[in-house]
Amino acid sequence: MPRGIARDHEEKRAAIRKGAASYFAEHGFDRASMTAAAKHCGVSKALIYHYYDSKEALLFDILDTHLSGLVAEVEAAPRTDGLRGLVRAILQAYRGADAEHKLQLDSLGVLEAEQQAPLIDLQRRLIDMMGKALQNEAPEAFDGNRNLRAVTMSVFGILNWYYMWNRPGKGLDRDEYADLVTDLVLGGLRAL
Repeated sequence: MPRGIARDHEEKRAAIRKGAASYFAEHGFDRASMTAAAKHCGVSKALIYHYYDSKEALLFDILDTHLSGLVAEVEAAPRTDGLRGLVRAILQAYRGADAEHKLQLDSLGVLEAEQQAPLIDLQRRLIDMMGKALQNEAPEAFDGNRNLRAVTMSVFGILNWYYMWNRPGKGLDRDEYADLVTDLVLGGLRAL
């Protein structure tokens, strides 16, 4: 008779995802091994292979879980505060996911095209939400959507690197930074 799924199956998968994301982000996905990832996670090589048959399968699960959660969290944020609320929701959703975020930026391209496609779709959902929020905030700034993509990607450029330079407890917290970014963007849109 086949064994059933352990009660703590999802908790173990989540712990492996978190630990492996940290290890991959620190050492670089291309230089990382499943053996070293297992050691970093405090599990055996056999256990990590029980959950993931390859390093790429583990990377895909890390990125899919991260991006799906990010989209769900941002979509669930109240729409009452327009662009400011969206920027805050994105920065709050990034909290605690620096390793996953770094992997998204650095390692998505190593996956096969069929694995990349659903992840890119999740990214596009975030980009579409930002584009709509920008258009709602300043429709006159976007002459036939000519500048919309450039402005949208510029906002993400500002937000996506927060994890690189921010040191918790020093400087601006996430909400303060979100307000600064929103004010910069709105000021820039008025100049267009």
